[in-house]
Amino acid sequence: MSDREELDWDLFGTASRELSRQIADDGFEPDLILSIARGGLFVAGALGYALDVKNLHVMNVEFYTGVDQRLDMPVMLPPVPNAVDLTGATVLVADDVADTGATLKLVRDFCSHHVAEVRCAVIYEKPRSEVNCEYVWKHTDRWINFPWSVLPPVVDRKPRVLDA
Repeated sequence: MSDREELDWDLFGTASRELSRQIADDGFEPDLILSIARGGLFVAGALGYALDVKNLHVMNVEFYTGVDQRLDMPVMLPPVPNAVDLTGATVLVADDVADTGATLKLVRDFCSHHVAEVRCAVIYEKPRSEVNCEYVWKHTDRWINFPWSVLPPVVDRKPRVLDA
C-alpha cells in the first residue's frame, strides 16, 4: 500500500459527483459556493455543475508553501470578497482537503457573521483537522497527490509583488 492517496482525474469525477450527492441528499441548497483557491476551484466548479449553482466566489488563502511546509497561520490574499455580497446567503465552502483545517476555519469564520448558514465540503478530511466538514468524500491521514498539483509547473515563475 502506498503512503499517499492517489487521486486522478477520473477518480476526481467520481469523488465530486458522490460529494454532490451527499449534499443534495442532505437537502442543503446553497445560494453560492465559495471556493478556496487553488485546489478548491476544481471542487467548487464540479459541485456548482452537479448542484446547479451558478453563483461561485473565490477566496485566495496562502498557507502551504511546499510539501508539509506551511506558514504559521493562513493569510487571506486580495481581493477578499465583500461581506455585503455574502449577507444572508446560504454558503457552501469548497476545498480539496481539510488537512489542519486552519484555512477552512479562517474562511468559515469570515463568512459566519454575515451569512444565513455556512457548511463545508471537501474531497478529503484528515483526522487532525480542526474543522469537521459537513460533507466529506473520504477520510485519510496520508499525503494526497491531486491531479492538478502532482506535476511541477511548466514555467519557472519568479514571485511578483502586486501594486496596492
